[in-house]
Amino acid sequence: MSIDAETRARLLRLPREAISAALFGMAADAEDDAHLASLPAAGAFVTLRKGGQLRGCIGTFDASRGLAETIRTMAVSAARDPRFLHCPISAEELKDIDIEISLLSPLTRIANPLDFEPGIHGILVRHGDFSGCFLPDVASERGWTREQFLTECCSQKAGLSPDAWRLPETEVFVFTVEKIGDRTKA
Repeated sequence: MSIDAETRARLLRLPREAISAALFGMAADAEDDAHLASLPAAGAFVTLRKGGQLRGCIGTFDASRGLAETIRTMAVSAARDPRFLHCPISAEELKDIDIEISLLSPLTRIANPLDFEPGIHGILVRHGDFSGCFLPDVASERGWTREQFLTECCSQKAGLSPDAWRLPETEVFVFTVEKIGDRTKA
């Protein structure tokens, strides 16, 4: 998906406005929705950082809603990320939060779980009712090999045994992202 500068700016307003509306108990502004309605539906993750430290990251592969609504919903969920329930994002803190949107390509199942490029591909591991994913940057940031990426995704995200990715009944999918960030080099 190729996105022009004006559309990027409109997309970046959505998460901050949605989080602000949720914090103050107001309805989110839908001013940009008409312009954004022409964008193809896509899954998205919203990542929140303060001073480079993760403060929330939630996403979905479900592309059934419009992109604007998906981004708003993921932004509010990221601000309430269960990993940070002890210190949720406050209204005062919101101005210091860096927001990054990751627009997801469709998932592609791979037959060989090692047939992907760390740092370029994100992964989704699914075994029965259990699944977990990592965005592409996780492998790069942590210096993980393909095997480590899969192992950590199984154990940290999917609640599976670390080597579950090796089982023939485990499905591994890859995807790419287009990043849009307000205070990053996106």
